[in-house]
Amino acid sequence: MQLVYRERRKKRHERIRKSIFGTSERPRLCIFKSEKHLYAQLIDDYQKKTLLTFSTLSEKFRKASPKGNTVEAAKKLGELFGGELKVKGFQKIVFDRGGYKYHGKVKALADALRKTGVNF
Repeated sequence: MQLVYRERRKKRHERIRKSIFGTSERPRLCIFKSEKHLYAQLIDDYQKKTLLTFSTLSEKFRKASPKGNTVEAAKKLGELFGGELKVKGFQKIVFDRGGYKYHGKVKALADALRKTGVNF
């Protein structure tokens, strides 16, 4: 059952990625969820480079909240990552949910990013 879910998520992500593209002015924020942690990457698809990355494994996150893959952790990750984006000068982004449904952890992360002033 788990293998079927992963395959279906990967197909959804490929389908979504056909229409989502990040630039240097408006990079793509890609989300990945593992069983224990959450990951967020800011990607410029033109140059094929990762501009910024943040996860629940980061030092800044562990100092603020030691929890792993929960909705509260997703909120905290969004707040910290949003502050980091503002410092680096990224106001507008393209949100890539990674084939996951837009609820729970993904929605909590997105809402926390919006509260920090990031537009998408």
